[in-house]
Amino acid sequence: MGKRKRRVPAARSRSAGFEPVAAGHVSPRRTVPVGIGLPPYALSGRSSPAPDAVEPSDLRTIDAMRLAGSAARRVLAAVAAEIAPGVTSDYLDEVCHETCLAEGGYPSPLNYNGFPKSLCTSVNEVICHGIPDDRPLRDGDIVNCDVTIFVGGVHGDHSETFAVGDVDDESRRLVSVTREAMYHGIAAVRPGARVCDIGRAIETHATAAGFGVVREFVGHGIGQIFHRLPNIPHYFDPGARTELVEGMTFTVEPMITLGTPRARLWRDGWTATTVDRKRTAQFEHTLVVTADGVEIMTVTDDEPQPFRMPDHAARLDPSNWPAQLPTAALSTA
Repeated sequence: MGKRKRRVPAARSRSAGFEPVAAGHVSPRRTVPVGIGLPPYALSGRSSPAPDAVEPSDLRTIDAMRLAGSAARRVLAAVAAEIAPGVTSDYLDEVCHETCLAEGGYPSPLNYNGFPKSLCTSVNEVICHGIPDDRPLRDGDIVNCDVTIFVGGVHGDHSETFAVGDVDDESRRLVSVTREAMYHGIAAVRPGARVCDIGRAIETHATAAGFGVVREFVGHGIGQIFHRLPNIPHYFDPGARTELVEGMTFTVEPMITLGTPRARLWRDGWTATTVDRKRTAQFEHTLVVTADGVEIMTVTDDEPQPFRMPDHAARLDPSNWPAQLPTAALSTA
């Protein structure tokens, strides 16, 4: 989640019926108690230089990442359980922060290159890196919550997009297709495949549904370092020829749009939105390439691992995928 240079926005329209997202008040940075292991940037705010080569993770690191990934899944589940109309993204940040600490971990976004919060909350037309604030979520919003936890010396990175209350059919279809596109991309991962195969699968699925694929933000290698090589484009990039080998660890996290996939950056240096203000969704898992396919690391032990099945059709059967996390139940009173 490195900063990008601010660009002058192009002329933009608004999705009919939706007010644009506006920045609210950002509360002070939350504190981390003594005894929690800190990533190198936690105090300085400066991320460590990443290696300039793609290197598989060793078995010890992979075991640690499984634990961090499961922790990230539990943290995101705790955040999701609080999502409802009227809840502020700042409150969701508090839930994320406190749940990371309860897991014995550090919320990785906090002070990463100066990011002020423990969670990214991207509402409606916000593509990614939305900063939690005091704006209440509204009935009909969609919100991506992006959790990363640093625990055991490694990072686990996981996100889903959630419906807030009663959401229109087009937005629900966007969320559904984005989740499907992520899993189509994951299904392309196996030893001997190329990075470009992931983006090809994602773009094919998303564009067949009439949606756009954001090109300005990509998946990334992860492990002891938050962001490293390989970069994982979510569109077909014929130049992304890095061969996937057993032990490589990275994220797949497509951002899919109702309209143009082009992005503009807010003055805060983080919040990226679609230039036409149409809605966008994102899903993300942390993965490790295995001898027989790919393992999802951001799930708990009782959840399925469909992408290790020998039958390709079974891998793409949605009934075999990990379930979407539930949000707060709506009151019927």
